[in-house]
Amino acid sequence: MSERFDCDNCKESLYGRKYIQAEDRPYCIPCYDSLFANTCDECKELIGHDSRELFYEDRHYHEHCFRCFRCDRSLADEPFTSQDDALLCNDCYCNEFSSKCVACDKTVMPGTRKLEYGGSTWHEACFICHSCEQPIGSKSFIPDKEEHYCVPCYENKFAPRCTRCKQILAKGGVTYRDEPWHKECFVCTGCKMQLAGQHFTSRDDSPYCLKCFGNLYAKKCEACSKPITGFGGGKYISFEERQWHQPCFTCSRCSVSLVGAGFYPDRDEILCRDCNSKL
Repeated sequence: MSERFDCDNCKESLYGRKYIQAEDRPYCIPCYDSLFANTCDECKELIGHDSRELFYEDRHYHEHCFRCFRCDRSLADEPFTSQDDALLCNDCYCNEFSSKCVACDKTVMPGTRKLEYGGSTWHEACFICHSCEQPIGSKSFIPDKEEHYCVPCYENKFAPRCTRCKQILAKGGVTYRDEPWHKECFVCTGCKMQLAGQHFTSRDDSPYCLKCFGNLYAKKCEACSKPITGFGGGKYISFEERQWHQPCFTCSRCSVSLVGAGFYPDRDEILCRDCNSKL
């Protein structure tokens, strides 16, 4: 007699029948399917040995059951994703869950480069400067109402320009007569010293440091010949188109102060009462 060759499970003879070897043991087809086949997550039926089986995250499917939850399109050879355990093709996922570019109104596909700002989304190539129309990408930008500008275009269009050099005033600076200046450009018309943070005055709309203004335009003290500017609370005396610093207003003979006292002019001299009485 020939040696027996039976199914390891049901013990029926496998001579003349198809069988499958599993774990070094032979099984008839029905027993193999019942013991080893996975259950389809979609239709809940066994996935037979002769069926193409697909699996995703410990879930198994017949090939014909592996389909998009929304459009019923086969996902066997298509890219897909999962949302709340439902399988979706890329088109359905994007239409339902992906944002749309506010510039071109097309879907921003998963994995593509995008920019998000103020609750809106753009394709990277669609996020462009309103002025030069070049993509801004990862560079800095400045929003203005509903428009966006790259920094160079915004500065060229909106940033104030220095009254003197006409270049962009990016930050800092000073304001003189409602006009912007770079600190290094706001200088004395005479000596070119920077005036930012310094006391200064003006003549014919031109700024001057106090020293230059005094030397160029201030009247000179009759006694010491130095400028009389009146800045800093300095007081002076004026008489017949002649001026004196208050400390310089003294008797030409005895040098007593004449401030608040009577005095007598004598040609180019001014005299106190006593010196005048001695003449």
